[in-house]
Amino acid sequence: MSRTVPPLNPLRVFECAARQGSFTKAAEELLVSQSAVSRQVGALEEYLGIKLFIREQNGVVLTPEGARYQSKIGPAFAAIASATREIRFTAASEPLKLKVYSTFAGKWLIRRLSDFHDRYPDIEVSINTDVAPVDFGKDGVDAAIQFGDGNWEGLHAELLFEDVIEPVCSPALLAMSPPMREPADLLRCCLLISRYRRVDWHDWLSSVGVTVPPEQSQMTFPSSLLTYQAAIDGLGVAIGQLHMLQEELKTGTLVAPFDKPLRRELAHFFIYPKSGEPPRKLRIFLDWLRLQVASEGVPQSIAGRDSATVRGAIESS
Repeated sequence: MSRTVPPLNPLRVFECAARQGSFTKAAEELLVSQSAVSRQVGALEEYLGIKLFIREQNGVVLTPEGARYQSKIGPAFAAIASATREIRFTAASEPLKLKVYSTFAGKWLIRRLSDFHDRYPDIEVSINTDVAPVDFGKDGVDAAIQFGDGNWEGLHAELLFEDVIEPVCSPALLAMSPPMREPADLLRCCLLISRYRRVDWHDWLSSVGVTVPPEQSQMTFPSSLLTYQAAIDGLGVAIGQLHMLQEELKTGTLVAPFDKPLRRELAHFFIYPKSGEPPRKLRIFLDWLRLQVASEGVPQSIAGRDSATVRGAIESS
């Protein structure tokens, strides 16, 4: 059996007018005109077939039927208002939940989060690291940083930065004899490979015209984080995501021996659902993220060259 529920907007207007004891005050609370309040109350009276208010020269007074009706629906509206305040407070106090790749989190995001917390100490950020594609229906996160072409159906996708890769190694390995001067010299080294970025070496070596022989020395690691650490420890040469390694390149922990960056077709994007207005904490975080990306500029290994040289190196890839 279906429930008998009157039109909700006239019902809400009636509850407000009955609680305020005035059409004028109800109009002020609801941000509408007094005539709009009168029309909505009239529509409810017509639906119910009874008079709810007595219109007098100095205002309105509830009829006995209107008073009984208000006594029943007033607590219901109060409960709705209370539940709404509670859930909005809960949503505001919960952390901003992000799904991020472990390499992005460890090499880029976490290094900058102290600045976010200094600026917005009331917003907690919770990070879930996973390589699986985000599923907003199951993962319970507000947003994600994903790697792809920017086409995610039903989702907003904002470009953070493109994928620029280049071989990196420790200064000690670079100084070993005989020295590495040309990309072909890599064939004398152990190539460090990240499990989830297996094609990086192939793509970069192809861009410089080097073919890897079957007997090439290689080591494979389960993540880029471990691959980069192996390079820092001198185990071989890794293919580095330059945006992830700005600190290491700046301090000299890692060096890019050939200065030949390759820009990939894919990129890192900040994605979140299109449905509804994004929460305040997400909007604040995204604005902060934009500032961080804008302040970074070009990757460290190509930052020292003039713009024409940088453009030529990237376009030639």
